[in-house]
Amino acid sequence: MVLTLILLFLPSVSAQVVPAGWKIVKDSKNDSKNACQIAVPPDWSQYGDNSGAAVFHDVSTAIAVVTSQPGQAFRPLPESLQKVLDIRKEKMFENPAERIFYQDKTSENREDPNAYSVSVPGKAGTCSGRVTFLPSISEDVARKIALSLGPVPEPRGGTF
Repeated sequence: MVLTLILLFLPSVSAQVVPAGWKIVKDSKNDSKNACQIAVPPDWSQYGDNSGAAVFHDVSTAIAVVTSQPGQAFRPLPESLQKVLDIRKEKMFENPAERIFYQDKTSENREDPNAYSVSVPGKAGTCSGRVTFLPSISEDVARKIALSLGPVPEPRGGTF
């Protein structure tokens, strides 16, 4: 009983964290009526109209993309699929029932990008995101972007 009460008050592993001053990017309106969102630093720009993406300088420097898969049940990645996708254990950061977060591309030089992939349960499906970035972009910033993925909460403003 006590353990249950303690667990109820702990923050969720998948809690969406949006740093102060960051911009919200919602998934394409054509796809899912804005079911999912991701946050980017204030110096990033929206990529196109209703694209569900934002860039830093241009798409070759860094891009963050958010999508929604309505009706797709969220599940952790089984080990067999991790092997097929060639996700090494040290690159799988989270894989519980609340969030999948891993590095699916590692830079080999300063012009070769890194990439993080992330998925979380959405309101009626799964929210997914990908952050691709050159090594000149801080891994900490890219990680914060990825971990900001979540379902769209009630409208509050500050979007673009």
